[in-house]
Amino acid sequence: MVRILIVDDHAIVRKGLKEILLEAYPSAHIEDVADADSMINKAKESNWDIIISDLSLPGLSGLEALKHLKQFVPKIPVLILSVHPEEQYAIRILKAGAAGYLNKDTAPDELVKAVQRVLQGRKYISSSVAEKLASSLDLENGKMSHELLSDREFEVLKLIASGKTISEIDVLLSLSITTVSTYRSRLLAKMDLKNNAELTMYAIENKLL
Repeated sequence: MVRILIVDDHAIVRKGLKEILLEAYPSAHIEDVADADSMINKAKESNWDIIISDLSLPGLSGLEALKHLKQFVPKIPVLILSVHPEEQYAIRILKAGAAGYLNKDTAPDELVKAVQRVLQGRKYISSSVAEKLASSLDLENGKMSHELLSDREFEVLKLIASGKTISEIDVLLSLSITTVSTYRSRLLAKMDLKNNAELTMYAIENKLL
């Protein structure tokens, strides 16, 4: 019997995913939770064949939660779902230890295909992600500026570029205003940008929003 844990903060999404998966795996045992902390606790308490998690979660981000899972239960494969385009997060997610990355706009049969592949002990990546992954193996000085950022710096970049203030970001990421300001200063320095306006323009030009 396949054991699947679904993680998403939207009940309707969890229900939809469960229905799709039960069509493909009628005898599967499927549970669902709404946040990263619950996911980590569930993962520690029980054995799961696969965890299917949204990238944007309350509390810890999906990326941070993935790193925790890889630390405490490294053998459980995690398939990440997201509304974000592949070019924004797929490479980071795979390098952090995910078994695959799937956009939420994907057709239901592609989700089933991804789950089947992961349950076989393989990685699920689209052809475009495979190409980007190969390109990411280039030398550091061949990378674009935003690819040199840490995961947290990249999150701050996207939030600033989307119009969020420092005080709003500190709430969203559960960080102090000082810490967010430090991340902002670091990412501006790494990217050789002067202010939020230049950062926003960079994000738009490189389709990070």
